[in-house]
Amino acid sequence: MCDQDSLDDMMQYDLKSAELSRRRFAALAAGIGAASLLPRAAGAVEIHDQDVTIKTPDGTCDAHFAHPASGKAPAVLVWPDIFGLRPAFKTMGKRLAESGYAVLTVNPFYRAQKAPTAPAGANISDPATRDKLFGMMNAMTPQTQVTDATAFFAWLDQQASVDARKKAGTTGYCMGGPITMRTAAALPNRIGAGASFHGGGLVTDKPDSPHLLVPKMKAQYLFAIAQNDDQQQPEAKTVLKDTFAKANLKAEIEVYPAQHGWCPPDGRVYDHDQAEKAWGRMLALFKTALV
Repeated sequence: MCDQDSLDDMMQYDLKSAELSRRRFAALAAGIGAASLLPRAAGAVEIHDQDVTIKTPDGTCDAHFAHPASGKAPAVLVWPDIFGLRPAFKTMGKRLAESGYAVLTVNPFYRAQKAPTAPAGANISDPATRDKLFGMMNAMTPQTQVTDATAFFAWLDQQASVDARKKAGTTGYCMGGPITMRTAAALPNRIGAGASFHGGGLVTDKPDSPHLLVPKMKAQYLFAIAQNDDQQQPEAKTVLKDTFAKANLKAEIEVYPAQHGWCPPDGRVYDHDQAEKAWGRMLALFKTALV
């Protein structure tokens, strides 16, 4: 799951910094998230998007689905960070769809409640918010993540807008990073690429550490690591590099000069330039791997 030390560090950064501009804070408070904060995709195609529900072995998951308005496209499954499915992630899903992908962004906490699972502008330093979000996150298990991923791709592959003949991708933010690895290992013949953005708990000393699943994968990977996460666990990047090399899988692993949580545009430590760089590296990966 997402590394608690990383979130502790993010909380302290929140308390000590004033990263939010007036414009971004107003957008956050209004709950409109990234709608006016992200540039339109280069060569953007027309898209359709809608809220959807998906049956899983444990219930019904609410999610957001965005895809090109015509034709079929490779599928991408997005696992949000601990703040869950919200306007910013829906906008990110639509932006990715504009680049030619059929994007499903899920509510990972659907067993507890429908999205939104955190209020607009939620702060992890607030004790009540922190307890609630960590409680929902810790209730998830590697097993439920795999059964969810399997159900989500079963749903995706039934959609007319999805090209099931092409490899699929999966992306994850914070706690979503390790979930992408479990997804790629559980569906090796389906997942051709994975991307983890400031993922926590990718390498642990436990028998269910996500990095131990790499030999089961067939996916190429992007690991965009926050500088403060790297400071806390500097050996993780080396372990990932060695593990992917031994499995003969391509992996781009880079430490970004940004704080944990820098990619979602509604975040308190959002870094536009570094987020755009990571987004561009993801698009480059998908262009070559999702074929």
